Amino acid sequence: MAQFTEEEKILRRIEKRFSKGVVEYGLIEDGDKILIGLSGGKDSLALVELLARRARIYKPKFSVVAAHVVMKNIPYQSDVHYLREYAESWEVPFILYETEFDPVTDIRKSPCFLCSWNRRKALFTVAKEQGCNKIALGHHMDDILETLLMNITYQGAFSSMPPRLAMKKFDMTIIRPMCLVHEVDLLELAQMRKFHKQIKKCPYESQSSRSAMKGILKLLEDMNPEARYSLWGSMSNVQDELLPQIIKNKNKL
Repeated sequence: MAQFTEEEKILRRIEKRFSKGVVEYGLIEDGDKILIGLSGGKDSLALVELLARRARIYKPKFSVVAAHVVMKNIPYQSDVHYLREYAESWEVPFILYETEFDPVTDIRKSPCFLCSWNRRKALFTVAKEQGCNKIALGHHMDDILETLLMNITYQGAFSSMPPRLAMKKFDMTIIRPMCLVHEVDLLELAQMRKFHKQIKKCPYESQSSRSAMKGILKLLEDMNPEARYSLWGSMSNVQDELLPQIIKNKNKL
């Protein structure tokens, strides 16, 4: 029996979960041109490698290009040279796009939301310019489960970030090919690959509650090692008959 190194085991585990997510949710189709949102973090760097590897498989035939968005009014020291070299080392074309936003334009929305939305709009712009029909984001399973917990807690909504989302307004589809990949494996991959860490000094970062949700997810897994799989399964196992149902009184004035 073949003996695998720890590095090989991690890669095989990541690629197995990556492939499962791509196939189960129908994320890649023949003829796709996919724009990768390359933020510079470990997740998006891993996504470049995973999609570049898969693009070398004959079917389905697709191509990829990576875009890094710089938000000029947020202190963020991107090592653009490193990002370009990394993408091109996987034979993935690299595009740099600069933009900015004014946090006072909509005081109803948090600066984090406005920054994220403007980054997303920039990706739509680049995708259209490059003739792409899909945008791939580096969200992994932990991100999706944390968003589920956040939406339940703060919005009273049972929702999260789907692996595939058709944005009809922009005639673009967002995909999350790493939806079944665990963050702990990506952390190990980042150490193995010696990914350069981008320096971010965001003045609004303290307002984020995602770090708290990471702790809650960890607590749930301490209670039940299979908790993440139960949470994931719950999103496709909604038993309406066992949930509160509002009965509207037709005679009510």
